[in-house]
Amino acid sequence: MAFDLKGIQTELSRRGLDGWLLYDFHHRDPIAYRVLGFDATMVTRRWYYLIPASGAPQKLVHRIEPARLDSLPGDKRMYSAWGEQREQLKAILGGAKKVAMQYSPLNNIPYVSLVDAGTIELVRSFGVEVVSSADLVQRFEARWSEAQHQMHLEAGKHIDEVMKASFARIGEHVQAGKPLSEYALQQWILEQFAGRGLESEENPIVAWNEHSGDPHFEPRPENNRPVQKGDWVLLDMWAKFKRPGAVYYDITWVGYVGDEPPKKHQELFSAVRAARDAAVDFVAQSVAGGKAIQGYQVDDAARGVIRERGYGDYFVHRTGHSIGESVHGTGANMDNLETHDVREIIPGTCFSVEPGIYLPEFGVRLEVNVYVGEKSAGTTGAVQTEIVRIPS
Repeated sequence: MAFDLKGIQTELSRRGLDGWLLYDFHHRDPIAYRVLGFDATMVTRRWYYLIPASGAPQKLVHRIEPARLDSLPGDKRMYSAWGEQREQLKAILGGAKKVAMQYSPLNNIPYVSLVDAGTIELVRSFGVEVVSSADLVQRFEARWSEAQHQMHLEAGKHIDEVMKASFARIGEHVQAGKPLSEYALQQWILEQFAGRGLESEENPIVAWNEHSGDPHFEPRPENNRPVQKGDWVLLDMWAKFKRPGAVYYDITWVGYVGDEPPKKHQELFSAVRAARDAAVDFVAQSVAGGKAIQGYQVDDAARGVIRERGYGDYFVHRTGHSIGESVHGTGANMDNLETHDVREIIPGTCFSVEPGIYLPEFGVRLEVNVYVGEKSAGTTGAVQTEIVRIPS
């Protein structure tokens, strides 16, 4: 998204903040570059950019890299010595009493907790209160443009097709008596992504049986156990187009190699499906009714269903995560377990809903993506309603 100086200043005033101080060293804070709409190939010295609630922004750069922030509006100061840097930082802060930075109290939201503790201490030493920029980041970095929304939908169609083809490939190999390991199928999925112009930060999850009880199981070449009749299959895949500004699509489906899955598998599937649907319905109805909701409430909606079914202790992760240019984005997470995410769910954002139950012998996770518009919210792709029966 383009740098929205006017919008940021309006939001700072609304929140009673004197400014938003952005800072980077060695590309440690990618959020700062996305908010400001620029990039840099070499950042060997610290830079600071203060967006005040009103007036011109203030820049502070090192004399070795004096043009670092020249593409941005505002007044520039420079430093060389460490003492001069501190004096100039204090000067650009001026009379500010409260500023936002990429910081989260107690590291509650690690996705925005990117500024080191020493820099926070330095700013506080000037008598300035530092608060979290988490809500600002969501509003000015996590929201999608309509072009990004369309790229997500387009990528989703491809990934839904790859998911369907992956289950078919399992069936073909089992019926033909040809070995197919978790790792081999994972590599085949990556080939399908590449052929469709898609890329992924990390490799998809392909898990048979007890491996599906590990939420982040990693297939490896040495795991050569072939899939066979009677196996339980979990596939989790995420990708985006190899295009500037592209955003991810991220789904998880489950299947059984055979005609009729065991009753225990059907029981867990039913519980997870009900939890997923409860969370999606809660979001959709709230947005349609103009009701403000927070990330933790969506988690509660899903987790409550699984607790009622007696599997609360086996749902060991949050219900969902923000989705953006990174598969785990910087907006509100659907979380009241790993963190208590009180960020409001706002229009223009997308997140996963993926409750799961994980037993030692197998696990079930069902993941969909939910996009929030101005007056409506809903899933963005295919939704699994029944266990995939894989021909054997």
